[in-house]
Amino acid sequence: MPLPLHERAIDGTSPALVRLTENGLVFDTLHKVEVKLSPLIPARTPAAGEQYRFHFDMTKCIGCRSCEVACNEQNGNPAEMLWRRIGELEGGTYPDTIRHYLSMGCNHCLDADCLRGCPVDAYKKDPLTGIVVHSADACIGCSYCIWNCPYSVPQYNPERGVVGKCDMCKGRLEDGLEPACVNACPEGAIEIEIVNLAEWRDNFASADSPGMPPALQTMSTTRITLPEQTAVALERVDTSHIQPEHAHLPLVYMTVLMQAVSGALWFLLLWHGLTAIRLALLLTITAAALTLSTLHLGRSAYAWRALKMWRRSWLSREVLLFTLFFGSLAACTLLTAAAELHSPIPPAMLRSLDWLTAILGLLGTLASSAIYLVQARPAWNTRHTPADFALSAALLGGLLAAALEESIHLSLPAALSFTLSTPFAKSRGTALIGAGLVLWLANQVVRAVSLRASSIFEARASFSLLASRNFRPHLAAAASLVLASFALVLTSHTNFALATGFASLLLMRYLFFVSVVPLNMALTFVRSRHA
Repeated sequence: MPLPLHERAIDGTSPALVRLTENGLVFDTLHKVEVKLSPLIPARTPAAGEQYRFHFDMTKCIGCRSCEVACNEQNGNPAEMLWRRIGELEGGTYPDTIRHYLSMGCNHCLDADCLRGCPVDAYKKDPLTGIVVHSADACIGCSYCIWNCPYSVPQYNPERGVVGKCDMCKGRLEDGLEPACVNACPEGAIEIEIVNLAEWRDNFASADSPGMPPALQTMSTTRITLPEQTAVALERVDTSHIQPEHAHLPLVYMTVLMQAVSGALWFLLLWHGLTAIRLALLLTITAAALTLSTLHLGRSAYAWRALKMWRRSWLSREVLLFTLFFGSLAACTLLTAAAELHSPIPPAMLRSLDWLTAILGLLGTLASSAIYLVQARPAWNTRHTPADFALSAALLGGLLAAALEESIHLSLPAALSFTLSTPFAKSRGTALIGAGLVLWLANQVVRAVSLRASSIFEARASFSLLASRNFRPHLAAAASLVLASFALVLTSHTNFALATGFASLLLMRYLFFVSVVPLNMALTFVRSRHA
């Protein structure tokens, strides 16, 4: 029986074989091999004013997930991390029903929000191909790009501590090969095209599809071929599988603590209650909060990189302002201690530094709230978010200031001589704390009502999560604790009031994170809508 492969190897004339000889691997150089480009990728590279894009034909996709598997194998990702995902769309009523599938990787948007929000400039839009490329080396694993992307395309890899995403298999394209997903699709439902950017900005209607967020937000470049229009509307099948998001506990504690310090500083400044010991306590809380915030990062050692993009990213601005706040608060503490020890510190200079520190704390709190004003998180992207952060600072700051004035009556010389100064007059802050409590509660109630009445599915889904039996006890506990906190203020138990108020705001901030439902593509019936 002849062995064709063996005969071709012995003959030595086949251009398709590489032979192992005593001199090593020998490649045939006498025969020219004609390389045929796949019809699923362009025969040329993009010209000026053009870029690559995906084309997905919904009429061809059979939902086999070959693209998902090929993408993971190509990029070495764990099974639960999907840079390309399959979604299901259904329509009609039994027995006259239809089903179609979505397949989506990165849309390589013209106005990519992941790129705009990144605090370390880890994203670049390749000038030759238009591909949005992510640098794992620059990434610090803050996940802010995930919050910004309306398609939840970037995925966090906990094993590496960085985010990753589809890059259209840029290396394969440069070698004249199809991306892994394109190559693996048995129906040819995915292909690469070249798009004229100006024409696409004028008319990008074919980027919109049932089960997809509006393309206008980031100007998605993916072209989707839809089935012929029928009277049956296609709807996503995953709407009953809404799952809580990640709690981000380091951010829960950091935001609440920083707001407490910022608010307390304003109260103590207005009450002329700033002493070196109180400032030192505020400085200690600030240091603890900022240290906690780095635990949110996948690569905490590179947290300093977050300062880089302060001109563009709200996350960078928050880091910059809170860093300046910490430095200014440290200077206030040292100069106040020196003044109390009778060093010649000009009172006007010290007062100006106090006001500067308070303003930096307020600006940091507002910048912190702006981080969450992203269109891809409808429950966050409302006026109630900055109001919540500001009112939390007022409420918890008032409680902290009252506790400090009630418990710590010492100036530095008095502390050194173990004598007490005049006690704090409790009543002067009670009205302000009460007003902050009423406004904070009102903001929470109005926010919940607006989420329930929203026209956006994800906002209504956030309300449904908050009202679910899993989180109703948290809401009840938070409301009870904050009311108990004010009652304790009225009865002069300021330390207990601070503890209960702090616990209440921690609960509400926890719910703020876990109840947000992100925009996303339609997923499958059995796959939850986690970002």
